[in-house]
Amino acid sequence: MHALLTSHRMVMCLPSSMFAAAGIQVANSRDGHDVVEWLANQPFCDGKVAMWGGSYAGFDQWATAKEFPPHLATIVPAAAAHPGLDYPSYNNLAMAYDVQWFTLTSGHTAQDNLFGDQKFWRTKFLDAYKKHLPFKSLDSFVGNPSVNFQRILKHPTADAYYDAMLPTRDQFQKFTLPVLTITGQYDGDELGALTYYRDHFANASPQSRAKHFLIIGPWDHAGTRTPTDEVAGVKFGAGAIVDLNDLHRQWYDWTMKAGPKPAFLKNQVAYYLLAPGNSGANGEWKYADNFETLTANPKTYYLDSKNGDANGVFRSGSLNEEQPNTGTDTFVYDPMDLRRGENVEGTDPKEKTAAIDQTFALSIVKDGLVYHTDPLPNETPLVGCPAVNLWVSIDTPDVDLECDLYEIQPDGTSIALWSDLRRLRYRESLREARLVKPGEIVRCDFNPGLFVARRLMKGSRLRLVVTAVNSILWQKNYCSGGVVAEETAKDARTCNVQVYHDAEHPSAMQLPLRDPAMLQE
Repeated sequence: MHALLTSHRMVMCLPSSMFAAAGIQVANSRDGHDVVEWLANQPFCDGKVAMWGGSYAGFDQWATAKEFPPHLATIVPAAAAHPGLDYPSYNNLAMAYDVQWFTLTSGHTAQDNLFGDQKFWRTKFLDAYKKHLPFKSLDSFVGNPSVNFQRILKHPTADAYYDAMLPTRDQFQKFTLPVLTITGQYDGDELGALTYYRDHFANASPQSRAKHFLIIGPWDHAGTRTPTDEVAGVKFGAGAIVDLNDLHRQWYDWTMKAGPKPAFLKNQVAYYLLAPGNSGANGEWKYADNFETLTANPKTYYLDSKNGDANGVFRSGSLNEEQPNTGTDTFVYDPMDLRRGENVEGTDPKEKTAAIDQTFALSIVKDGLVYHTDPLPNETPLVGCPAVNLWVSIDTPDVDLECDLYEIQPDGTSIALWSDLRRLRYRESLREARLVKPGEIVRCDFNPGLFVARRLMKGSRLRLVVTAVNSILWQKNYCSGGVVAEETAKDARTCNVQVYHDAEHPSAMQLPLRDPAMLQE
């Protein structure tokens, strides 16, 4: 940070809506414009203003840029939250974390100590889960009624409220300023960061795209600003430690002072390829000139099972390159079943082991499905964006589903790789609900575009878990088809889920398994 401060003057500015009013507000974008222009006219400024920051402060860089302040020279959004997509809900599934965030921002200053007390929050969330309280009462239940929490519950889908906070297609087309996007493979806002990136590339001119660089480290959310060499038990190696403050300085020197291009940015896309195993061995920084090309052409693996039995790790179905002709698998979601919240999640956040813990997968019986690939015959890079296409039928109007992908190494070690959640009523659009008719076979795509880059060990298998969302951390869907935030135990309906894998309904997973030769520089 010292090098950055000696090279560029910095001003810390808190959004007017973050404290006291709290929450994401449409006014931020115009506030950002006015701050940029005010700074540009100060005697210490040469008329060029850049932005820095992550998460909320990544979002507000895009929100400011869409207002086109004349003196904004560049933005560097890290882990940028994307309203209506990954915050304050994720694919329209509301998070208990919203109440935690609104508590952080509900005073005139940040409530950091209370916000960071994970044991307190998990205890509260577990208690609300056990009591089957309506999600809309969670703010009052934890002792901090929030106008902003109630406001977002009135916008359960991507709509005009969130659209107003985001760049439009026309605005993306007009962007000309240099952009450096930073995210990580374990970043909770990777979805948001990459969506901004993709939307810009889909609409911008070739000249503008040439000035947009992307870094995908192995990091979690905080690591996109202060990198570490390990997250939740997954070891990255010392190569993951990048001086991002100095990289910012070099970026600003290049884009605002005609300095040299940062040496780290060898091409348009930089990503960290994790080493095989979990020993802490160094991974490698790899480069590509096009993110779309890098992630193209995954391999298709079809879900299959013997006699319709895939209900557990030790009686799992399979993931095969050959498409099956017949078959269905079944699991049951009972909203009144509390075992997962009480016995699997509990109040311990497992911050040191969450990404290698197998308690969740091993708990799956009749409440989910498990599929494995055959052991890999060779060390194999997994580089790209996994996706799942499920053909399902249910006997309730709605249900929330999740898919989770793991590497199971030859010694039994599990590495969390990828995850996605979907509310089935929004299977066709995040903007419009369509409840499911009893017995209707529908397709649900789990394709968030989250990036994974790891060398899988020889002999490893990939494990896919398919289940319903039943967690202390997420709004509970009681499957009535009503307003989920208002549902309680009285609305609960047990949901029988059938997953099809026949010739007409080929449920499958797209796995970006690569030829090692592809990754040679």
